[in-house]
Amino acid sequence: MPTARSAAQPLGFGALLTPVHLGTGAQATIRFAAGLARALSCRLIGIGADQIDLPYYGDGTGMVDAVLVENARGVVIEDLARAEALFRQAAQGVALDWRCAIEQPRAFALTQSRAADLVVMARQGPDDQALGRMGVAPGDIVMELGRPILLVPPGVETLTAKSVIVAWKDTREARRAVQDALPFLVRAELVSVLAVGADPEDDGAQDVCGYLAQFGIAARAVLRPDSGEYIVDEITRQVAQQGADLIVAGAYGHSRLREWIFGGVTQDLIETTPVCCLMSH
Repeated sequence: MPTARSAAQPLGFGALLTPVHLGTGAQATIRFAAGLARALSCRLIGIGADQIDLPYYGDGTGMVDAVLVENARGVVIEDLARAEALFRQAAQGVALDWRCAIEQPRAFALTQSRAADLVVMARQGPDDQALGRMGVAPGDIVMELGRPILLVPPGVETLTAKSVIVAWKDTREARRAVQDALPFLVRAELVSVLAVGADPEDDGAQDVCGYLAQFGIAARAVLRPDSGEYIVDEITRQVAQQGADLIVAGAYGHSRLREWIFGGVTQDLIETTPVCCLMSH
């Protein structure tokens, strides 16, 4: 008779997706995504998009010359070809799919995410390598993507996810993140559900552990009262104590004007997560 863990083991990802840009750190992110796709026995989709930059005439009366338009289009096509070559060279050894378009990069990433289970992107902190041409920042799409994002800090080359921290808060976003992370959680050796607050026992961490037990995941609740410190500091401390290499967290937005204004934890994780972080909204 199969055990709960063996019954849950088929949980997995069918396809990963990574946006490709032409900046310095692009190759490292592609290699990470390819290695993860190989480890998870799934397909890797690379996407690239670029817009045509045309001259601006301030008086609104000038006509853009057709030759200028064609030249600008040629530059974009060359960029897309460079991105594809970079993707295929850095992601050898896994099943690949390349998709590109002459389109705004963010909009293209949002639509193409429908083809994947997980989107792999580099962490974007103030001191991290800036994205190059065609780049899409995680903070620009996490709220509208409809798929979890895996943020990868600089220098991280692989993810085993043997030890995982679930940064728990009793919200829709956190519940979505736990569900999205199941393919990692069923393979983990140690899973901690970390709840931080004035009364963390009322925040449902034990229920999350019970839910995960249905998949054969022996998670433990770690309850921390509100110490007045930043919650990300509590998460980072638990990561160090446990030797974790994956954080699972919900992504929260407080309001939206032209872009989302993030809650403190979301912004801090996007910019400073010390290990890989799976984030869902």
